[in-house]
Amino acid sequence: MNQLKKKGAYNIAIAGVTGAVGETFLRILEERNFPVANLIPLASSRSAGKKIIFKGVEYPVRELTHGSFEGVDIALFSAGGDRSKEFAPSAVKAGAVVVDNSSAFRMDPDVPLVVPEVNPQDVNKHKGIIANPNCTTIIMVVPLKPLHDYSKIKRAVVSSYQSTSGAGASGMQELINQTKAWTDGKEITVSAFAHQILFNIIPHVDSFTENGYTKEEMKMYNETRKIMGDDNIKVSATCVRVPVLSAHSESITVETERPISVEKARELFSNASGVKLVDEPANKMYPMPLFAAGQDLCYVGRIRKDISAENSLTFWVSGDQLRKGAATNAVQIAEILI
Repeated sequence: MNQLKKKGAYNIAIAGVTGAVGETFLRILEERNFPVANLIPLASSRSAGKKIIFKGVEYPVRELTHGSFEGVDIALFSAGGDRSKEFAPSAVKAGAVVVDNSSAFRMDPDVPLVVPEVNPQDVNKHKGIIANPNCTTIIMVVPLKPLHDYSKIKRAVVSSYQSTSGAGASGMQELINQTKAWTDGKEITVSAFAHQILFNIIPHVDSFTENGYTKEEMKMYNETRKIMGDDNIKVSATCVRVPVLSAHSESITVETERPISVEKARELFSNASGVKLVDEPANKMYPMPLFAAGQDLCYVGRIRKDISAENSLTFWVSGDQLRKGAATNAVQIAEILI
């Protein structure tokens, strides 16, 4: 097992530094004043030589290779599953601990899948690689945790409203480009998504599987059970792409072993780590991407009893996909490591 030595500052590599999550890694490390001794920015050969700025210092991007990790303490990966599978073992062999943002290792029984507000203890089980969960899963399990601790969750039904940031920088740019094209009376082109995203919603995130669910929806099913440490939790998800730049939202209905009143739920959410309660519908105050974008908390509101079932509660959550749904969660894991 790779164990980090305690020291004042650490050598940090970022694989995929020029992508949307990679750029957010840089912001989060700086905002949280993570003790970085040396930064090693890594990307594909086509991005090698580009310059990135970290804490006012300019760094040239290096090509990601098997020899990139000499002397590295922690490697933050967001370069896609294939590159994680290819290069993460080399990082571990060189002595680094990898925090991987792709789906490559999430369901590997030897790799902990961690959300620090939910299962921080699992960090210590790592054998060199720790997996960062899917963004929609993270935004859901942070508010599920306090409910589950109070009364075990038997079932969760969730519909996601996922921003274009979930498809990376190209997804966000496509929404911007389509907006400009529509405004200028030009033809709208489609490449990042299956259909036009402007003035539309697409009930299709990731590829479809044989059971009719998409891979994104099955990630929420499988990852939730692993993170929560409870294979009895059932999850049915419908994942939808919406024309929002940043921050995902989710409508969640949970069935619990014992009833949880709305008042108790508000109390649990108010005291939960990583959650911000915004639940004043009479004053038109409820979670929205507009509030959650750029933040690290999961905003929870619209809390109400599910009138269609016993022991059932419905609520709404919004969270920044690039931050808590990806980069912030990974950096929080790194903070536990040190």
